[in-house]
Amino acid sequence: MPTDDRATPAARAVRRLPRTAGFWLLGTTLLVFMAASSAPSPLYVVYQHRWGFSATTLTAVFAVYALALLVALLTVGGLSDFVGRRPVLIAALLAETLAMVLFLTAGDVGTLLAARTVQGLATGAATGAISAGLVDLQPGARLGPLVNSVSPTLGLAAGALGSGSLVEYAPAPTALVYALLTGAFPVLAAAVAFLPELVSPRPGALASLRPRAAVPAVARGPFLAAVPCLIATWAMGGLYLSLGGSLSAGVLHVRSHLVGGLVVSALTGAGAVASTLVRDRAPQRVMIAGAAVLAGGTGLTLLALGLTSTSLFFLGTAVAGCGFGTAFIGAFRSLAALAGPAERAELFASVYVVSYLAFSVPAVVAGLAVPSLGLRATATVYGAVVIALALTAVLSGAVRSRTRRSAPPAVGGAPCPAASRPADRRAAA
Repeated sequence: MPTDDRATPAARAVRRLPRTAGFWLLGTTLLVFMAASSAPSPLYVVYQHRWGFSATTLTAVFAVYALALLVALLTVGGLSDFVGRRPVLIAALLAETLAMVLFLTAGDVGTLLAARTVQGLATGAATGAISAGLVDLQPGARLGPLVNSVSPTLGLAAGALGSGSLVEYAPAPTALVYALLTGAFPVLAAAVAFLPELVSPRPGALASLRPRAAVPAVARGPFLAAVPCLIATWAMGGLYLSLGGSLSAGVLHVRSHLVGGLVVSALTGAGAVASTLVRDRAPQRVMIAGAAVLAGGTGLTLLALGLTSTSLFFLGTAVAGCGFGTAFIGAFRSLAALAGPAERAELFASVYVVSYLAFSVPAVVAGLAVPSLGLRATATVYGAVVIALALTAVLSGAVRSRTRRSAPPAVGGAPCPAASRPADRRAAA
């Protein structure tokens, strides 16, 4: 059961942050984690030039992060439901600090792979706890799901753009961004020590480490309906974060590292803005509309690659980014109402398991295909699959909405299971 730290002796011994301040601390922490995850993207071309590795190795370096993150989600993704949000987050922030030190000292592909692995484990450990904590502490009914959806995309945009700018204009291009992040994460860990804790420790922590993805029974139908949308959005993100810089340099013939960062930030930044604009709309409709926009924007980017048009490519990327952001927040809000406090971290971990599988596996397949098909053809096939998945999400979402509208009311006016938890429904409205 949730509890307030202010009612416990431990809380009286240590002064905790107000709940609103704790909420925004968690949002900032999630944003910085995501910024760190995209910071290497503009540097991949630099590493490739220095160390002479292939596109396949490049996508492996990218994907090992997402796969390590997935392992963490499957093992410790729900741990904070048992031991509390604070200890999980502090451990994750310290591990992320170690990852930044590895990046800072990397001199070969092996160290780069090690850094991305540690970073993935740290981010995966933090993701479930932060997502659940944001809903625990939200000062307004819609803020938890909104920040859960906007912070990752905004962080990805900020990390790629900031890293690209430093690589292009600042000294020590492979070190400065990591030096700044190395300083940021210990500060966040110290601040998280004062986070209010609304989850009481309970038995079952060791058992929760068994690899699993848990979805409450009442959420299973909506979760399955959201899967094509989650795959389409995050597969598109994986393409841009792994091969976005290579596409701008190799297909569009733009050599600036800043432009390589702009490619990623155009997608994720547009997603963050669009998510904010639709925050008060019905989540099911937002998910359907977002998937349709994602399909249209992806089509524009494929046309731009065929025409070798940089301006059209950025336009298509921005449109696809709007779809990326709105589709994900629609899916996330649709599911967030369907779990109680003791189930949230595991449900959100399941959402991210699907998302990061889509984020990593297709990118690795694309990297393997580049030597034989070439960048342009690989991106075209990849984009066509994203379009097909997005349109599938539109169709399945429309069918589900129509079925719900035509379903007869429950006998005696009894509410459906999802509606029987008013607190949870308000949390994700």
